[in-house]
Amino acid sequence: MCREDGHNFGSCIGNQRYKFRKLFGPDAVSARENGNDSVWVPSQVLRDLSAAAFRDLSFYLHSSHLDALAEVLRDPASGCNERFVCSAFIKNAIVAGEELFPLCQDTGTATVFAWKGHRVRTEGGDEACIAGGIGDTYRGCNLRYSQLAPVSMFKEKNTDSNMPAQIDIYAADGDEYRFLFIAKGAGSSNKTVFSQETRALLFPDVLEDFLRRRIGALGADACPPYHIAVVIGGTSPERNLTTQKLATTGWLDGLPASGDERGRAFRDLCWEQKVLKMAAETGIGAQFGGRHMALDARVIRLPRHAGSCPVSVGVSCSAHRNIAGKITREGVFLEELDKNPSRLLDVLNEGRESEAGTRVDLNRPMDEILSQLKGLEPGALVVLNGPLVVARDLAHARIFEALRNGGDMPAYMKQHPVCYAGPAKTPRGKVIGSFGPTTSQRMDGYLAAFMEEGASLVSVGKGSRSETAGRACRQYGGFYLGTIGGAAALMAEQYITSCKIIDFEEFGMEAVHLIGVENFPAFVLCNEKGESFYSSLSEGEPKPS
Repeated sequence: MCREDGHNFGSCIGNQRYKFRKLFGPDAVSARENGNDSVWVPSQVLRDLSAAAFRDLSFYLHSSHLDALAEVLRDPASGCNERFVCSAFIKNAIVAGEELFPLCQDTGTATVFAWKGHRVRTEGGDEACIAGGIGDTYRGCNLRYSQLAPVSMFKEKNTDSNMPAQIDIYAADGDEYRFLFIAKGAGSSNKTVFSQETRALLFPDVLEDFLRRRIGALGADACPPYHIAVVIGGTSPERNLTTQKLATTGWLDGLPASGDERGRAFRDLCWEQKVLKMAAETGIGAQFGGRHMALDARVIRLPRHAGSCPVSVGVSCSAHRNIAGKITREGVFLEELDKNPSRLLDVLNEGRESEAGTRVDLNRPMDEILSQLKGLEPGALVVLNGPLVVARDLAHARIFEALRNGGDMPAYMKQHPVCYAGPAKTPRGKVIGSFGPTTSQRMDGYLAAFMEEGASLVSVGKGSRSETAGRACRQYGGFYLGTIGGAAALMAEQYITSCKIIDFEEFGMEAVHLIGVENFPAFVLCNEKGESFYSSLSEGEPKPS
């Protein structure tokens, strides 16, 4: 447990935002005359609060986040592709609200920030109690186990529990124990960029050029629309990055809007608007073109050492999963998330129905599928029906290793398109667990070798791909399709009709599956000519959406 000097961010909660519900009354905690009228918190209370927090944030979102998605639908300047995506997000929230399918298949690294008042007393082992509650939820709900334990430098094994969690407990003044619980998926974590800059960055035109490049590089890999945070300064890299993570959740919205000579942290509201404008100008929009790459932005300025200027840019994705909690002498409280997303049904406007796209029958031979896709422009909507192979990092690595050792390419990789994904646990009575695409670039190193073997000629994932992948599509006549990232509950419930494991069962969620899909929406992101949708945006020629 460490003490925050100068910036006790536990006290920066934007109290106007948080509405709490009471989990337990004052009987669950008790004030003890221990010299300072302490608040006594039993271990079980910590465990129960943590379990409830991760259950709620896995299935529900903030009203403000859902309302911002609805505003994209209401905006007459929104493109039809981003209306389509944001409509899917609202429908996804409605499906997830039944508490069977979590909002996202990547149910995240469990992260907890806590600020323990000096008059709060516990039985000790707070971190273990909090972790125990998190583990209860991951075991008891249909969440995914994503954490890998390093057995050696190069060998890893899934922990089969989603543990360990990241838990940071800070000392604070007062008689309250405050918490921020976060589920952070790898896609959004991977978009955090940190660099040690110098005083030369701190000129308006230089900073604007720097941030424009950083915002453009965020791309669509982490499932926009985003909540963007930029942090400039910091007494250490650790301070900068911690501040950035808190800022993406809105936890620091209560910071003042100006600095002072003593080095207080502050939000720069003018630069927040500039960052939002930069995001809109990328043309990436809500994944497949448009102006709504970001729902909001936070720009925070911190004091710094004269010899360094830490800078970080990061996001919280469309699965914006965080929730506040607190323990006081009045009881145990958890933030109220929006458990009625159906209130937004009247604003749903898909922009274009999936039936408007090119319907592709995946039951046919691969050469017929490729023939139908030829000639489609990047950004075109297709609707997939039939079998898809589901394989991601571990399966690709194992197959690639076998090829290098003289083995054969599995027949299923040649017969069917491959979707890069790893589903969550399957709810009882359902076909599959929450299902969504993973970042496609991680498979780029395998693509050319696979295509040379007649495999992966049609791949489905999310985000942009490297020039290497584009060259492979051009050389072998392949296609890359992108589907909606961040709508995993909707995908599982509405678009997938069957599922079975066909290889590498020991890989858990990374096993190879064969699924059947019906009216599965995807967009052509790279065609057989190697033409990339996202490259056209960066060249200033966005495709119509």
